[in-house]
Amino acid sequence: MPVLSIIIPVYNEKDTILQILKKINQVDFSNLNFEKEIILIDDKSTDGTRELIKNLEDSYTVLFNEKNSGKSSSLRRGIEAATGDWIIIQDADLEYDPADIYKLLELALRENAQVVYGSRTLNKDNQKRRYSGMVFAIGGLFVTWVTNLLYNTKITDEPTCYKLFKTDLLKSLPLKCQRFEFCPEVTARVAKKKIKIHELPINYYPRHKNEGKKINWRDGVEAIWTLIKYRFKK
Repeated sequence: MPVLSIIIPVYNEKDTILQILKKINQVDFSNLNFEKEIILIDDKSTDGTRELIKNLEDSYTVLFNEKNSGKSSSLRRGIEAATGDWIIIQDADLEYDPADIYKLLELALRENAQVVYGSRTLNKDNQKRRYSGMVFAIGGLFVTWVTNLLYNTKITDEPTCYKLFKTDLLKSLPLKCQRFEFCPEVTARVAKKKIKIHELPINYYPRHKNEGKKINWRDGVEAIWTLIKYRFKK
């Protein structure tokens, strides 16, 4: 039976990690004839998360970074460890609904797609929910606009967490990202290969910085630079 690898980078998420794992485990992929593999990568958490997930090693693949290396570095390690036929990224907080993963995989199989992004923008209900600040919302739209301008793509939500890839494609990409630049780099490399990025509306429940949100405006600047760099890099 084919396997979906769900990669979860973790850093100081002791209040949400068990909740998100429960939500993931509630998603039944058997109708798609898929099993799931869950990979947790702790990036040297300091709030007790590390100790908490040590108790989960019998149920999941759990990896521990020896030093805080950045989210993208953890993702690369998870991608290397993945054994499934497909890979999707899942944040350790509660901003994204794991029930949407089923829909993304279903679309990928139906359309024979290699890449599917979950778009927060396409779901108009998300606009009715509270945002963690207009800076993040506007920043995401701007990063998406720059992506489409540079790579002639037509996507609506480049910085989305929910990115689903055929494993052999994702493992073939020579990713160099360390911090939060996984999204722009992987998008740039896929777009340069002229691979279509399919999209599907997803739910989004944003949290505020005081609730643990870690990304900031500097990461938006880094995303733009990453997109420009890989557009003109041979």
